[in-house]
Amino acid sequence: LLEGIKQQEAEILAITSNKENPTFDNTIVALEKSGKLLSKVNTVFNNLNGANTNDELQAIAKEVAPILAEHSDNINLNDALFKRIKIVWDQQSNLQLNQEEKKLLENTYKRFVRNGANLNTSQKERLRAINSELAILTLKYGQNVLAETNKYELIISNKNELVGSPESVIAAAAAEAKGKGKEGKWIFTLSNASVMSFLQYSANRQLRKEIWNAYQLRSNNNNDNDNKVLAIQMANLRREKAQLLGYKSHAAYVLELSMAKNPEKANQLLLDL
Repeated sequence: LLEGIKQQEAEILAITSNKENPTFDNTIVALEKSGKLLSKVNTVFNNLNGANTNDELQAIAKEVAPILAEHSDNINLNDALFKRIKIVWDQQSNLQLNQEEKKLLENTYKRFVRNGANLNTSQKERLRAINSELAILTLKYGQNVLAETNKYELIISNKNELVGSPESVIAAAAAEAKGKGKEGKWIFTLSNASVMSFLQYSANRQLRKEIWNAYQLRSNNNNDNDNKVLAIQMANLRREKAQLLGYKSHAAYVLELSMAKNPEKANQLLLDL
């Protein structure tokens, strides 16, 4: 990851140091092609950390989160780079770009604007601080949910309490128990394949209620993995970031590039449904 950052920094420097006038190829395409190693390694790492994590991977994620956030800001808030992008953007009517190239130019320009390229110096510094803090809080939030998910077990000793569940679900719960040294029992966890199957099929209302509450109240139990304070901190930082960038709310910022475009239309869709 660090080597990928180093390589992309050199690639960005090559773009901003280019003495030739900014063109679609030497600026937009060059930027699009930068960071290949970082992108590849980060994709593999994030998928591995998301699907098959361990203490070492989580420690690495915690260490690199603010580093990656800083690297992203160093690109998005690079005045020399954005100046070249804007020159190409302003000249687009004369460039004879095809549809794919037009879309790439539009996405690149909008990405920089939405990430603070037009802010003044003090605003950019505050944005950097917010992004760094959000990167750490978001990671911690996810790790807390994962810890809560992994911690919970619904252990069933009486097969009569499995009424309603098909044999495939019962077999999976038996295998889960056997793998944890509790052969002869059945274990349901908060992993989606387990909890959702139990909720769908089990005829035992009390046990459904127990596992549903465990599922919906993850990281909301006033323990070491509680996320209530983190959620408030993240919401406030997201609101501040959105308003710093000229949006009314975080929702307005996020939805701008979506089909709905704004919170009002998103809410209307939900009401219509």
